[in-house]
Amino acid sequence: MTAPSEAGGGPQDVHVDRRSFVARMAVLSAGAAVAGTVGLPRVAFGGPAAVRTRTGPHPDAYTSPRPEAVADPTELTIAEAAYLLRAGRLRAETLVEAYLARIAAFDDVYQAFNLVLTEEAAAAARRLRRGHYHGPLHGMPLAIKDNYYTAGVPTTANSYVFADFVPPFDATAVARLTAAGGIVLGKTQMGPLATTRATTPNGVVTTVNAWTPDDPSTNPGGSSTGTGTAVAGRLATSGIGTQTGGSITAPSNAQNLTGLKPTMGRASLYGIVPLTYSRDHPGPLARDAKDAAIMLAAMAGSDPNDPRTQGLPPVPDLVAAATPAYRGRRLKLRWPTRIGVIPGFVSGTSATAAARRAFLDTLAGVEGVSVVDVTLPDEWDLLTGRFNDVRLPERAEPFVPYLRQDLRLFGVSLTSWLQGALMGADEYVTGQRAKLVLLDRVLTDLFDQCDVVVQTSPVPFDIIGLPELALPIGFSGGQPVGTILGGRPYAEDRLLAVAAAYQSLTDWHWQRPPDPAATPAGARSLATAGARPRLTAEEAAEQSQ
Repeated sequence: MTAPSEAGGGPQDVHVDRRSFVARMAVLSAGAAVAGTVGLPRVAFGGPAAVRTRTGPHPDAYTSPRPEAVADPTELTIAEAAYLLRAGRLRAETLVEAYLARIAAFDDVYQAFNLVLTEEAAAAARRLRRGHYHGPLHGMPLAIKDNYYTAGVPTTANSYVFADFVPPFDATAVARLTAAGGIVLGKTQMGPLATTRATTPNGVVTTVNAWTPDDPSTNPGGSSTGTGTAVAGRLATSGIGTQTGGSITAPSNAQNLTGLKPTMGRASLYGIVPLTYSRDHPGPLARDAKDAAIMLAAMAGSDPNDPRTQGLPPVPDLVAAATPAYRGRRLKLRWPTRIGVIPGFVSGTSATAAARRAFLDTLAGVEGVSVVDVTLPDEWDLLTGRFNDVRLPERAEPFVPYLRQDLRLFGVSLTSWLQGALMGADEYVTGQRAKLVLLDRVLTDLFDQCDVVVQTSPVPFDIIGLPELALPIGFSGGQPVGTILGGRPYAEDRLLAVAAAYQSLTDWHWQRPPDPAATPAGARSLATAGARPRLTAEEAAEQSQ
């Protein structure tokens, strides 16, 4: 079946007018001062005007499970579990029970969740049995980062500020996932107010990396730490996080996951505790490209409550994009794509450098892929480094009353909030101008040379609202090695196609960490109380987004 973007002559990014996206981001940055009240310019789009409405479940969203996964439901991907559920070979209750059992057995070690909705998740699974089939997310147990509103369930953003907050409604993303049949297992640990790896608000490390559960000093990635560890440790089929400065891509790379940070506005931020109005992005952390596509397809689309989602190109067929394409029996990339390699990406003799070279060699062997060296735009270090701090006033402004009330409410991340409150208007304005210069140069100077670019950091694509996909490419010293792909505006379909082709040839994404040793009852509270290391002020400042 042909995807809508294929019918329009290629992936969606080829139909987007660059200048209109720059204009939109300019207004978005200027409009941060009156967030939610200013309409944004439409993005000029020359592709199909609408996405074909499907009358049944997406045929590409179901994958016959691997034999080794059938024996343990928590080993199944979303696409594999959906195949069994639709065929009547697996029940939603059984799937939820399996995940709740793993949470009970291992989350005292992982500390991925700060709230587990045991009874609510089981009841939701029973209701699904009596209702109609919802599609590939039907019955899927999901982990929700604790800055997403959940109706009647505490949403603390792991902070003192929101310690007692119980929202009256679901965030748009949560509402769409549950409407598609997803089941909320619980709320996951995160960096306080989404600023660091997961700690208590005063800086005691909580969530560990699922690959090194006995070593809390190993960074599991933040701030969507709990979601990453829950998915990596098989405590949830998939989950959602947010990214302002690497908070989806970092835990994905650190824990062998496929994480997708979409273009600004592709998925609604309504009902998410804000960090930065012009840079926050919601997105999935998943086991592979197909699962990431299924998750984002459910989350994405226009939301009347979030002007950042309006006036955009239609959501393309992400699930088809994440399905490997073939010419006969030979794998090919769905669309011809130039993969840009930045200077220094494969330099050195480390295991990481070797994994990067092997990654590029694998892609180079796929029909339709060209691997090309690219040069970075002028003043790259200046534009991506010095001016990055202009995000801080956007984060500080809504919380000034709390800063005046009690500085202790901001715990370990206080310094960055004060930086934002004290930054001068001249520096802020200059930084916003620099951001637009950076965006323009990326879209012209960089993407004139390639269609997708490999990255060693989420910067600057999360600064300028462009999509990123993180995926595993190997191991070093027993720990995962990942990389990040960046694309043009609304290039989620192209990024997924590249990842799907690579994952059809490799098995890194199938690797799972061994189960940790069980922890005696009560150990969790002792760990939280002080047996774990504490972030230093320097670490908090370095990790703060």
